[in-house]
Amino acid sequence: MAGTNINRVIITGNLTRDPELKSLPSGTSVCELRVAVNSSRKDESGNWVDKPNYFNVKVWGAQGENCATYLSKGRPVAIDGRLDWREWEASDGSGKRQSIDIVADRVQFLGSRDGGGQGNGNGYEAAQSDVPADTSDFEGSQPSAVGASDDDIPF
Repeated sequence: MAGTNINRVIITGNLTRDPELKSLPSGTSVCELRVAVNSSRKDESGNWVDKPNYFNVKVWGAQGENCATYLSKGRPVAIDGRLDWREWEASDGSGKRQSIDIVADRVQFLGSRDGGGQGNGNGYEAAQSDVPADTSDFEGSQPSAVGASDDDIPF
């Protein structure tokens, strides 16, 4: 059944180091990120412990340039992408090496750029804005019948 394969991954975690931006000879930019994602499990004594998992992420083009500009070590991010397996011969001649990287389609910056603000204790900052909400969709939505009230709404 060709064409039914799915290669999709979504992770949220924190950068373990500053982004590294590189340029290929063609001029294409690629940014390399390293993201730590904790998973929780019970140990032998029944206590919950965190186990860190580390992922290498590649972000191509203008999105990668933005990552290099605005992200730094410790910053929380959400990554949506695909897995990419690669294999190469070790430079010291000791054999083949393998790696699975995430190639990001989208990177969502979480938290604040400077780490300050009104955090909720989990490393993520609440989004705040001074721009009022657009309520134009609701204008004129009041009941128009004479004597109609909220009690006339069936839910």
